Amino acid sequence: MISPDSTPQSSLQDWQPPSPEQRRALVAQARFDAEGLLAAIAQDEDRNVLMLAWMNSEALDETLRTGRVCYFSRSRQRLWRKGESSGQVQHLLKAAFDCDCDALLLTVHQTGVACHTGRRSCFYQNVTPEGLQADSAPLITPTQLYGRTDSGRS
Repeated sequence: MISPDSTPQSSLQDWQPPSPEQRRALVAQARFDAEGLLAAIAQDEDRNVLMLAWMNSEALDETLRTGRVCYFSRSRQRLWRKGESSGQVQHLLKAAFDCDCDALLLTVHQTGVACHTGRRSCFYQNVTPEGLQADSAPLITPTQLYGRTDSGRS
């Protein structure tokens, strides 16, 4: 895992979960796509975008209830609790829907890295006239993250 020095300290309040009734109302207000998914963008406390993933209604409800970010893995077709195999957990600090309620912006406290490549952010491939250029090196290897040589995602 990444040393604590590489992870910003939380400057926002800890997540206060809505009541069960409010949670149900919030999930009902979300506009999921035809596959029952909602885009979820995670950013850190300093507003650095970390990743984009997907939530179904169950993942959204769990995230709002527990404060530990949970996504829906399209490849595995199951809930994906961020950090379940890597330890790189996201703790919810704030959540905001966009104007159409079809995308969610999550402000999180990220433990370690967010990207399965070992980088802090998944958005490291800059588009340039020469093609894609990485703007950061991995801070940790997939082997260190997952204990195997493939880049299993978590």
